Amino acid sequence: MEALGIDIGGSGIKGAPVDVAKGRLTRERLRIPTPDPSRPEAVAAVVAEIVEHFAWDGPVGVTFPGIVVDGVARSAANVDKDWIGTDARQLFTKATGLPTAVLNDADAAGLAEVAAGAAKGRTGVVMLLTFGTGIGSALLMDGRLVPNTELGHLEIRGKEAEKRASDHAREAHDLEWDEWAERVQEYLEHVEALFSPSLFIIGGGVSKKADKFLPHIKLRTPIVPAGLQNEAGIVGAAMAAVG
Repeated sequence: MEALGIDIGGSGIKGAPVDVAKGRLTRERLRIPTPDPSRPEAVAAVVAEIVEHFAWDGPVGVTFPGIVVDGVARSAANVDKDWIGTDARQLFTKATGLPTAVLNDADAAGLAEVAAGAAKGRTGVVMLLTFGTGIGSALLMDGRLVPNTELGHLEIRGKEAEKRASDHAREAHDLEWDEWAERVQEYLEHVEALFSPSLFIIGGGVSKKADKFLPHIKLRTPIVPAGLQNEAGIVGAAMAAVG
């Protein structure tokens, strides 16, 4: 079974067909910069472009960087505020002409990691955190997702955590990897105190560079990079498309 997964981020929109049984991309992914401004119609046009690029006519799953309840966007931290209250599922279904599933981007990555990545077979509380334009979170209990946790918005030193510890913050403040790791450490200690997870999984683009910062982070909770790295969102979106 194949489905098309599309992962919407604050800086780029990525998509590819996925073998949902194996959790693997079956074709090279296509990445298109996120429109600026990232209003719903503009983003939907890019989603439709990715569908057309792959000449796709099967199931489609799309991630969104915010809270999604029954296909409706309830927040929009790193995309245009016009998204709030938008029925994203209806919008993408109309733009593509195909039935479309929509879910939070980090939640999609979490589902993928349970099925085919670092969380496979893990029991207890597992926390996946994606570091990119912001910080996304997926809370998993015995492999089951608790959706829309959005823990990147926890307050650290009077600011939202993602304003200090996202990968975007690392680049914006020109931080060395060890300097950034100190901020990530502080954030993870806070999450660890709140949830006492049995495992942290680090996703997002930085997961490909885990060797540059993970050695600097010391926690009582084991911490590993995402098994599917930055493709987890695409894979999870495709999995959501087939139920």
